[in-house]
Amino acid sequence: MARAAVKAKQAEKAKAQPAKAPLRRGRRKHAGGGNPNQQLFFVRMRRSAKPMYLILAVLFAATFAFLGVGSGSSGLDQLFSGLNVFHHSGTSVSSAEKQTVNHPRDPKAWRTLATVYETHGDTDLAVTALKQYTTLKPKDVPAWNELAGLQMTAAGDLAAEYQNAVANEALAAPSGPLLPSATSPFGKALGTSPIERAQATTLNSVVTDIASRAQGAYADAVTSYKQIAKLQPSSADAEFQLAQAAQTAGDSTTAIAAYKAYLKLDPTSPNAAQIRQIVKQLGG
Repeated sequence: MARAAVKAKQAEKAKAQPAKAPLRRGRRKHAGGGNPNQQLFFVRMRRSAKPMYLILAVLFAATFAFLGVGSGSSGLDQLFSGLNVFHHSGTSVSSAEKQTVNHPRDPKAWRTLATVYETHGDTDLAVTALKQYTTLKPKDVPAWNELAGLQMTAAGDLAAEYQNAVANEALAAPSGPLLPSATSPFGKALGTSPIERAQATTLNSVVTDIASRAQGAYADAVTSYKQIAKLQPSSADAEFQLAQAAQTAGDSTTAIAAYKAYLKLDPTSPNAAQIRQIVKQLGG
């Protein structure tokens, strides 16, 4: 009985004591909530970032001062010009053409139009615009040089196109060289393939047209170099350029005269002996 009474008292005492909280595993939490180590990491990061913020601020201000932002110049325009965000590349073709229509006697309008055409790689239209400009400004030597150079470029392109057309013409009638002469009785009787004959006729007209245009472009270039030599009568370089263009164009008479004029203006030229040989080969 005594033992049972003791056990009863111990049970009552256990019920009266509050239950212990179960043990929790893992990291201890900060009193304010969250992970204290994580909060400490961000505090340290902010402290270490303060010098970097200062450096970036100084660099930012220096960059703006260098680009001229805030001083009236377009600093951002220069910064992003390569990305074509703020920068607009000159006058458009339509705008330049409109200026020449509205002001056909304005040399500046034609000069601008020629530059725009050159920028877009349209050599033929650039040549046309420069011809108009040099008509209005006949003493502008740099413009004449530019025009002559473009004309030589156009002529060279046409010459390459001519060579390709001739090769295509030969391929269109491959049996032609193997057949007897068309004027011989056997050749008249045998004839050529109707298909080959039709193709060759079409390509022959193309070849003829390209050859005519190439000759015209070379002749125009020679005319432009003549004008340059006329504007610069004491320039040996002008005579040499004229001679080179005329020789390329097959104008032996003009080439010989220009080479002789060059030798007269620069008799001690290191190329004098070679030029005399060229003159001799041309028949001068």
